[in-house]
Amino acid sequence: MDANPQMCVLIFVGTNGETYFNTTSLVTCIQNFPKSRGPTVGILKGFAGLSSAILTQLYAVLHTPDHATLVFMVAVGPSLVALGLMFVIRPVGGHRQVRPSDKNSFMFIYSICLLLASYLVGVMLVQDFLNLSDNVVTSLTVILFILLISPIAIPVTLSFFSKTEYPSPTEEALLSEALKGEASTSQEKEDQPELILSEVEEEKSKEIDSLPPSERRRRIADLQAKLVQAAARGGVRIRSRPHRGENFTLMQALVKADFWLIWLSLLLGSGSGLTVIDNLGQMSQAAGFQDAHNFVSLTSIWNFLGRVGGGYFSEIIVRERAYPRHIALALAQILMAAGHFLFAMAWPGTMYMGTFLVGLGYGAHWAIVPAAVSELFGVKHFGAMYNFLTVANPTGSLIFSGLIASNFYDYEAEKQAHRHQSSVLPSPRLLHGLGLLSDGPLKCEGAVCFVVSSLIMSVFCVMGAGLSLLIVHRTKRVYSRLYRSSVR
Repeated sequence: MDANPQMCVLIFVGTNGETYFNTTSLVTCIQNFPKSRGPTVGILKGFAGLSSAILTQLYAVLHTPDHATLVFMVAVGPSLVALGLMFVIRPVGGHRQVRPSDKNSFMFIYSICLLLASYLVGVMLVQDFLNLSDNVVTSLTVILFILLISPIAIPVTLSFFSKTEYPSPTEEALLSEALKGEASTSQEKEDQPELILSEVEEEKSKEIDSLPPSERRRRIADLQAKLVQAAARGGVRIRSRPHRGENFTLMQALVKADFWLIWLSLLLGSGSGLTVIDNLGQMSQAAGFQDAHNFVSLTSIWNFLGRVGGGYFSEIIVRERAYPRHIALALAQILMAAGHFLFAMAWPGTMYMGTFLVGLGYGAHWAIVPAAVSELFGVKHFGAMYNFLTVANPTGSLIFSGLIASNFYDYEAEKQAHRHQSSVLPSPRLLHGLGLLSDGPLKCEGAVCFVVSSLIMSVFCVMGAGLSLLIVHRTKRVYSRLYRSSVR
């Protein structure tokens, strides 16, 4: 088998394996921390985005002529971690899903995230400008691993030093049996009221939400009683399909307009961001920078901060304001639009500011969207819905990078090549010496290479922000119902 087919097979297996890791970690943590979905998703996706920078630093320490050692470590290491943790991590429920110390624990992890990002930026800059010895690089990597494992102090502290009293295993078993028995005996009684309440949410007018709590409860009770009577007479058919905020299957979610609006908004935002990440090398060279390594590394850091920050700020919005999480996504997409506009203008320093804005906005997508989908369509089938949403990422990259950015880049590169050919003597040796007759791909120089594609992506990001605001308008009543009790 040739090398290229082998590489394609390895990439296929590797990317599919990564999907299993993402799905397992996200679904388990969202089920275990339903009251902190934004921070949970942001931290998980943030470290997933930062893993490349961490492995790069590890490679700097283990750099040997035999690259097979590093490949073997990357291939076997994640599997060993999963096998070791499968006996420790498990879904929990009830009182264990919410602890009084959760807020402090998340703040500690956020502090570690900021410190880790700052440390990696500093290490990368030092390694780029100074020639460090192997001992110094090893010391820097040891400090990096200390920062990485420091969050383990949280479960250790809660397990051995927490004074919170929980029921004993015997009491928990008896409690679970009692709850199961109660649920089985009252199943028929609960089914119809739940359906009636779902109908009430659709039948009640918007003015009811603005009434005082006592009057609102009375109006809803009257409406529910009327629906029950109408259902008994056969005048109203109680629908059994889920409503937003309840558990959907993937097929049920696919017929909802909100799901497709979320998918399209994700396509416009993440697709344009991934296009910048894929073309950073050409963009930096066109802007006059010889080495794109710094921009790639910095974008990874900004992506990490965007994921962590997106989860944190979107959680504040839903918890303190009971407002849809997508308002934070709209702000992130506006930042991305500004970043693309800066790329198009090519002013001095815009490469740094553009990568900062686009990296932050792109990262925020992968903290906000999964949390919002789990809230609107439930966590029971969240894994299937999340993996369907991720299709928006390569689809957007195919449209923006494969069809728009690459075509405009090649067009401008050909124009510059023809311009050079017409301005020099028609000597083949001279043209070959200038690199115009080489077999390699054409290169484009100057801001003109990406000005049109950057402006197009800026417009699409604004459109994505508009779709996010439309989702906010359509789901604000759902979030008001879900988080009304948590508003201070």
